[in-house]
Amino acid sequence: MWPDRRLIDLFKTEFPIVLAPMAGVMDSELVIAAAQGGALGSLPCAMLSAEKAREQIQIIRQRISAPVNMNFFCHQAVPADPLREARWKERLAPYYNELGLDPAAPINAANRAPFDAAVCSVVEELKPEIVSFHFGLPEQSLLARVRAAGCKVMSAATTVREAIWLEEHGTDVIIAQGAEAGGHRGMFLTENIAEQPGTFALVPQVVDAVSVPVIAAGGIADGRGIAAAFALGAAGVQIGTAYLRCPESKVSALARTALAQGWDDSTVITNVMTGRPARGLVNRAMGEVGPISPDAPEFPHAATAFGPLKAAAEKQGKLDFTNLWAGQAVRLGRDMPAAELTRALAGSALARLSQLAG
Repeated sequence: MWPDRRLIDLFKTEFPIVLAPMAGVMDSELVIAAAQGGALGSLPCAMLSAEKAREQIQIIRQRISAPVNMNFFCHQAVPADPLREARWKERLAPYYNELGLDPAAPINAANRAPFDAAVCSVVEELKPEIVSFHFGLPEQSLLARVRAAGCKVMSAATTVREAIWLEEHGTDVIIAQGAEAGGHRGMFLTENIAEQPGTFALVPQVVDAVSVPVIAAGGIADGRGIAAAFALGAAGVQIGTAYLRCPESKVSALARTALAQGWDDSTVITNVMTGRPARGLVNRAMGEVGPISPDAPEFPHAATAFGPLKAAAEKQGKLDFTNLWAGQAVRLGRDMPAAELTRALAGSALARLSQLAG
């Protein structure tokens, strides 16, 4: 019934739908629920220790027999710059004073480690069916080890040039991430936000440029969007924002309300929260310090200074300093169990595709 079955056949899932890995707002519970509905569940591992990642995969394996995707960041780690971080702290000092916090107090460093040999050993041990990367690919020796473990490899491209590079370096599936997508931009061959194409422009050009299956991501949150992605030549879709309001997500009640009230113009791309461009609901910090600021320390160090601010503001019922990543289709999210949502998305898409075929 699907016009392109390559993704279904490759992943052995019921539907060509991938649950986007959303670090910080989900764990094994959402992975399991989405997989029970027929999607490929993705576990975000960039902020997990090896022990925690192992624990989460074991929970998933105990509950379901479906394939699983482990997702990792593979950015180039940059050491903290004390001088730049001090200037950043000075820029944020008025917020510290307002909340009665001591800017000089010690803070835990932001934890977003790139894929390395130690993590690769965990992948070799756990043997997930799929491993996906953000910000390009790890070095070839590590990628070879992932492949030798029997894992299929996915990575995100935000431009056609990045997609071609990923195929040339051995990626089995390419996620074409349009500018509408929530979360961090997967950019790795460019730093120019102004040039980032939208999903509708990016997907067909990537499909024309590569031979591997392409997954469309960005602004897709219902059956119409899924059908459109297939019309553009995609073999599947990756959906994240639509799942944020599912009961299995770890989004707070405060954040759920903000998501439910979001509109098409409620999100922006910002580097203020982490030091790297990402799309999320506009908060006070994004609006007053950014959304793009040349003062933000390199990823992920910009996030360090926001830790105390986020915690203090949330205690007051405010999301002023909380990075709530979401895409431009945030308004289309629904409050329903993830398995039920997955089946609803697939059913609606098939109905729309049938209408178009008729």
